[in-house]
Amino acid sequence: MPGAFEGETVTRRRFMVGVANGAGALAAAAFTLPALAFAVGPVFSHEQWTWQPIGPSSDFPNDNFVTRVIQIQQGPLGAAGNVNNTLAYVRTRNPAIDTEPEDQYNHWIALSSRCMHLGCPVRWTPAAARFICPCHGGVYDIRGMVAGGPPVRPLDRFYTRFNHATGLVEVGPRYSVNSELRRFSPRYPGEPLDGIGQYLYPRQFAQPKPPPGVSQKK
Repeated sequence: MPGAFEGETVTRRRFMVGVANGAGALAAAAFTLPALAFAVGPVFSHEQWTWQPIGPSSDFPNDNFVTRVIQIQQGPLGAAGNVNNTLAYVRTRNPAIDTEPEDQYNHWIALSSRCMHLGCPVRWTPAAARFICPCHGGVYDIRGMVAGGPPVRPLDRFYTRFNHATGLVEVGPRYSVNSELRRFSPRYPGEPLDGIGQYLYPRQFAQPKPPPGVSQKK
């Protein structure tokens, strides 16, 4: 082989090039693999959820909302403090108002306080029977349906249930709804769920799964 000593099959230059290429590949992997794992990891994991008691059923009227502070993330990350807390507006289901199908997880209506425009906090105004967002004028009715302004879908909701062992109402995972109040896995504010919108925006993979037996679109 030209450039090699007698008996050699690889030149020094070729050897050094191979070592340099190998070191470069290792360096690239050191940067790329952690980023790839960070991006792909949520696809294979789900946040754990523990049902959270919010009070006896007598606390919640069917024509007005009561506020409750709940944790939106459980486990080690959920112990970080108030940064993981959110406000839920809760009332008892009212057949005269709530016409969507009833099941064991919506005897109490628990609405998220995040506006579905950009995520600003909304405030319930009993005198007007409206949720109002002070940021960009989003308005929702008592069911959380959009009544005016830029929001692209109704307020998100939380599953609820009654714990017969404790006698308390409990709040479960969050879910999103479209204008027909069909359940979807949680979406970010600003992502519509009507028409083609339900296919354009992927679900948040790391969000908790719905309770057993619940029909929820991905």
